[in-house]
Amino acid sequence: MSTPTTPGPAVADLLGLVAFGELLAFERMAGDARLAPDLRRRAALNEMAAAEIVNYQRLADRLAALGVPPEAAMAPYVEPLQAYHDSTEPRDWAEVVAKAYVGDAITDDFIREIADALEEPDRALVLDVLHDSRYAEFAAAEIRAASPTTHGWPAGSPCGGGGWSARRCPRRAVSPPSGPHSPRSSRGTAGSTCPGCSAGSPPRTPRGWPPPG
Repeated sequence: MSTPTTPGPAVADLLGLVAFGELLAFERMAGDARLAPDLRRRAALNEMAAAEIVNYQRLADRLAALGVPPEAAMAPYVEPLQAYHDSTEPRDWAEVVAKAYVGDAITDDFIREIADALEEPDRALVLDVLHDSRYAEFAAAEIRAASPTTHGWPAGSPCGGGGWSARRCPRRAVSPPSGPHSPRSSRGTAGSTCPGCSAGSPPRTPRGWPPPG
């Protein structure tokens, strides 16, 4: 029988990265829940936040078992990850679910590719704490639900009403409406701000929304 190998420092580095990501996810979801349009959605996001803090504790326990203080393993990632989340802080519910669907999915895919190279039990732990399909399905359902009336965005969001901008309004990702704010019109040129956006500050929303139903 082969003797189990002791994980190297790179494993602790990855566990620290994922652990801090889970801690941030808990804080972000709990805060974003206040932007939910109703109590059902608010409760759903808080339930997901609770799952994130449980995942963080599992990772912290594993780091401690390896003789690595969790705070030391997480420290290198605090500044860059906090800066990312601060710069993409949602301002309304549409931005909450957009960030959840795109940003978290990209991060999960990246971590999943790295985790595949780990030995057990660390491989199983990291893969298990990544967001499950329920999280992505929740965000996708919210985005699809907004589509029938306002081209993919709730009427109360910054770009939920008014015209269309080819570059800065998130509705650029769906079929642009015809009329004076069409991208073919001089009033709808790239770089302009649609009349539905507030004070020239359109949402920081990735290209490609809403996802197909």
